[in-house]
Amino acid sequence: MIGLLCFVLAALASPFKSKIRLEAENAALRDQLIVLRRNLRARVKLANSDRWFFIQLYRWFPLILKVLTVIRPETLVRWHRAGFRSYWRWKSRSLGGRPQIDSDLRALIRRMSVENSLWGAPRIHGELLKLGFAVAQYSFVIIRLDRRDLVWINVTTNPTAEWVARQITEAFPWDGAPGYIIRDRDRIYGAVVIRRLRAMGIRDKPIAPASPWQNGFAERLIGSIRRECLDHIIVLGEEHLRRILKNYAAYYNDVRTHRSLNKDAPISRPVQRSGIISSRAILG
Repeated sequence: MIGLLCFVLAALASPFKSKIRLEAENAALRDQLIVLRRNLRARVKLANSDRWFFIQLYRWFPLILKVLTVIRPETLVRWHRAGFRSYWRWKSRSLGGRPQIDSDLRALIRRMSVENSLWGAPRIHGELLKLGFAVAQYSFVIIRLDRRDLVWINVTTNPTAEWVARQITEAFPWDGAPGYIIRDRDRIYGAVVIRRLRAMGIRDKPIAPASPWQNGFAERLIGSIRRECLDHIIVLGEEHLRRILKNYAAYYNDVRTHRSLNKDAPISRPVQRSGIISSRAILG
C-alpha cells in the first residue's frame, strides 16, 4: 500500500520535473538493475565502471541520491570526495608538488626569535563600499616577526611600485631598517621597490610562487584584520578605512595578547596583579 502511494505521488509530480532530471534518475535505476542481475546469487559487487558512472551522474545531478538502493547515498558521496582528493593529489605531483621553502629562508625564520631583523610585508585587498559603488582599496602592512608587532599599515586605491617603495621608506626611518624582509611575489614589488630595499641595506627574501604558508605570520595577521575588524564594519572610503586600520593597529600592538608571546601584547606591558577588569570599546 505504501509503495502504491509513493508511485501515485511520483506520477503526480513527474510533469513538474525537468526531462533531463527524469533521464538521470532513469539512468541510475537502469544501472542498478544491471548490477543486481549480474549478482543474482551472490553479494552485490560494483565494478569500477559502475562506481565511475554513479560518481559522474552524482556530479551532474545530486538528486539521484533519492533513487539509490544498491548502495547508500553517503557511500556515493564518499567515493566522490575520494576521487576529488586523488585528482588534485595527482595534479599537484604533475606540477612538481608543493613548493619547498628555501633553506636559507627556513634558517632565517628559525633565528627570528634571536634577531630583531626579520620582517614580513604582504598586501591585503578588499572590495569596500564608497558612495554606493564597490571601490577596490589596497592596504599595505608590515609586521615584525619576533614580537608580532604591526609596524606599518597604510591604504591606497591605486597601488604602484613607487607607492610601496615610499611606504617602506616611511616605515623604517634613519637606522631602523631590518636586515631582511620576507614578501610574496606580487608584481607590485617591481624594480623600484627592489632598488629601494637595496639602498636601505635590506636583503630581499621573496617566498616561492603560490606559497603563502612561507610567510605565515603575515598571512595570519591579514586574517585577524579581516575577521576581527573589517568583517564587522562598512567602510565609506579611503580615509575612513585608514582611520579604522590605524585604530586596529593600536589595539593589536598595545592590547591584543598572543600565545606565542606568553599571552603578552606585541608591545610588552607589565602584568597587573590587582585591579578591576573593565571593557572599553575600541572600534565602536
